[in-house]
Parts: sequence; C-alpha cells; structure tokens
Amino acid sequence: MTIVRHNLIPRRVALSLLAALALVLPSMLSAQSHQPPADPPVEWGPISINLEGFEYPHPVEFMNFRVYGQDVRIAYMDVAPVGPANGRAVVFHHGGSYYGWYWKRQIEALTNDGYRVIVKDRLGWGKSSKPILPSSMSLHASNTARLMEHLGLSQAAIVGHSIGGQMATRFAFLYPEMTTHLVTINQIGLTDNRAGRGFRPFDGEIEADPDMQRAYEADVRTETRRYVEWKPEFLDHLRIRHGQRLSGDWPRLAYVRRLGGNLRSMDTVVNDWPHIRTKTLILGGEIDGPNFPNNARRAVEVLPNAEVFLIPNVGHNPHEEVPDIVNAELIRFLGSNPNEPGQ
Repeated sequence: MTIVRHNLIPRRVALSLLAALALVLPSMLSAQSHQPPADPPVEWGPISINLEGFEYPHPVEFMNFRVYGQDVRIAYMDVAPVGPANGRAVVFHHGGSYYGWYWKRQIEALTNDGYRVIVKDRLGWGKSSKPILPSSMSLHASNTARLMEHLGLSQAAIVGHSIGGQMATRFAFLYPEMTTHLVTINQIGLTDNRAGRGFRPFDGEIEADPDMQRAYEADVRTETRRYVEWKPEFLDHLRIRHGQRLSGDWPRLAYVRRLGGNLRSMDTVVNDWPHIRTKTLILGGEIDGPNFPNNARRAVEVLPNAEVFLIPNVGHNPHEEVPDIVNAELIRFLGSNPNEPGQ
C-alpha cells in the first residue's frame, strides 16, 4: 500500500505510516464482522432536531445574529489549547450528514499540540437554528467569518469534510486574508457535474417515509458504505438519524435539509480553485467512489498551492476511521509556514 502526497512523500514518512497501518490491519480485519443492528434498538427514542440532550465532547456556546430578517443562532465549541498555546487557531466544518461532535479526536490532538480549536454546527444542522431561508455555500462561508469575528479571530486554518470541504473552500475564496491554511477531507464536488442535469426548484413538499424500519435500513446502507471498517462507536450517527425521524419536529428538519440539499445542484467551488492561493491540503480515504483519488489529484493540479494526501483502504470518513493518521497529517500540514509552497 502507498500513501500519496502529490505523487511523492519522504521515504521515512511512508515507512512509518505503513508500519502504523500494519499494526492496525489485523484488528481492522477482525472488526469486519461488526455491523449495525438489523433493527433500531428499542431504547432508541425520539431525539430533538436541535440535539438537546445529546452531549458534545466540549461545552457548546451560541452566537446569535440576524440573517434574511430572521433571528438565528449558531452552535459552536471553542476549545482552548492544552498546555502552551502556539498562537494558532483551526475552524472545523462538518459534512452534510454529520455534526460538529464527530471531530472529537481531532479536537483532542490539536489542542494537545497547542491549537485553539473552533468547531461549529452549520446553520440548519446539529444544535444550530433550523430556519427556513435560502441556503448557499457563500452564506455558510459568511457565517464562518461572522463567527471568527465574534471570537476575535483575524485568521485561522479552515478544515472541512465532505460538503463542509466545499464550504471551507468557498471561505478561502471569499476571505483569503482570514485563511492561513485550507484542508478538505473527502470533499464532494471535486468536479462540476451540473451540465445537462436540469434544475427543479424546491416546491415545499416533503415526502416522509412512514415506515420507520425501511427508513432505518436505508440509513444503515448510507452510513456503512462510508467506512471500510465499521465500528460500534459509529452507531451514534444512526441513533441520531432514527431518533430525529421520531421527533414531532421532523417535518421542519426535513424541510430545512431539502433546502440545503439544493446546494449540490446549484453551486460548485471548482471555479474558485484557480483564485485560491492559500496553502491547501486535499486529504482523504481512497475508498470513496471510483473517481475520488483521480479527482483529488486533478484538483491539486488546478489549485495554485496545493498537495494531496490519500490513505488506502479507508473510506469517506477517515478522521473517524483512522484518526491517528489524519491527526498526524493535520499537525504536519497546519504547522507548516503558510507563506511557503506546499510539497
């Protein structure tokens, strides 16, 4: 197995990473038998669409503001460095099906290395407000800028997973002076595939599947295909999805998600790339659709100052599946001089 960083990595780094993979591979193979339960456990009751009662790994605070004439709030964790601070900050953006809490291993690693870490739940998700309003990559980027200003941060490294990688990219495009480093992790939308797909405006109708078992099985299929190795600790994703379907406020959440889902058909960040001179890392597990590795390498050729780091035998959520590898690469990259070209 090889780990690629822009086609070439130092031999000693490759050997150390291969050794680490060799140590975890036996346990990975033995864990293949672990799968989610066929039926949702009876103790899985309703869960609030704002995740009240679901504990995050660190205290959650809120930033209140008005947008499109509505009062809203964004939930975030602001975690101080453990021990001596290095004077740097990192802002994390979660993926389209997830929440800020799943960055817990990265929070631990980076704060131990002296970073201030900010993790937000984007508007319409997690513990943040669920407003009915137009959504866009640029809106979410502006909310990140607003949050940084609220926290007194003039600059930070920006990290995003999946669709959060698109939002992080748009932030670097719109706010280059606020971005020291850009990291995307298994970003979707590495190609612009809008041509010929047409467009259907959201008509406000929500089709909810009344069969909870069928909906749960669909969620299981969606979630398990995002990992090469399924682990019981990933069950919280399924528990939240199932529990929120049982909530009386589920129709509103489904409405908000449908509005946000239009982002994929309306917007692309591919055209932003040539203008982003921020030092950039395209990181990801290779097992994420047949074209992800090639698309990641092509993105690096367009971005003016970018490198790629691909992890074999790992899926869409490498920060959960192999957090130690991801954390080591984040610390390496974020510790580099932002004014020097990438490797």
